[in-house]
Amino acid sequence: MRKKIKSIIFGTDTQTGKLFDEVLIVAIILSIVTVLLDSVSEYNENYGTYLYIAEWVFTILFSIEYLLRAICIRRPISYIFSFYGIIDFLSILPTYLSLFFPGTQVLSVIRILRVLRIFRILKLVKYIGEANLLIVALVASKRKIFIFMFAVLNIVIVLGSLMYLIEGEKSGYTNIPLSIYWAIVTMTTVGYGDIVPITPLGQAVSSFIMLIGYSMLAVPTGIITSELSLAKKDQKDTISCTVCDSDELDINSKFCFKCGSLID
Repeated sequence: MRKKIKSIIFGTDTQTGKLFDEVLIVAIILSIVTVLLDSVSEYNENYGTYLYIAEWVFTILFSIEYLLRAICIRRPISYIFSFYGIIDFLSILPTYLSLFFPGTQVLSVIRILRVLRIFRILKLVKYIGEANLLIVALVASKRKIFIFMFAVLNIVIVLGSLMYLIEGEKSGYTNIPLSIYWAIVTMTTVGYGDIVPITPLGQAVSSFIMLIGYSMLAVPTGIITSELSLAKKDQKDTISCTVCDSDELDINSKFCFKCGSLID
């Protein structure tokens, strides 16, 4: 029985497995729509009872699915603490918490992350590998990014303080932290416009900050691109486990070294 349940829930190549995945995706989308509609006062007033019942129906179904996923594999803990296992648990938790803390059911929108299973359903696992490659590049470049962010922080503090001295309270630069906030907004080219320089010198400094902002946008991009190139050279052919989602398995593996599941 456990083997049959596993082939349905975790299998994407079998007809029943595909049907289960398709129904699951539809149920996830419908449950998210239910939460979104319930947050609209008009729908809540007219259909609040139906939406409440629908939310609990979806939650109970997802709870049963979560338990079946945990009990049908050799090592339940490998699923429980996997990425999808944590997402599945967090997707049903808000509705139960709403019994004690009203309003927390809106956090059920985290169920949208469960739709990531569509990558496996549609045979798009290669895109998951590309995403992992990007994560590796980001981790490898964290020190360079930290140094870059530290340099930017020093620049905005200096320029923000300078603008405080140039413009002063009459122009809206009432304190240094507010001036630093303005420098960050200007350097990132967001430009809210809530504070603007009035004096010619202040406008000149503002123009200088904008130019620095444009040039700095290219720095982290170059760092990450460089690490992506290095990571791609070191990338090896691997396969993913359908149970614990480990993507570090050798292409010739028969069993997952993390959860012990048979690789189909």
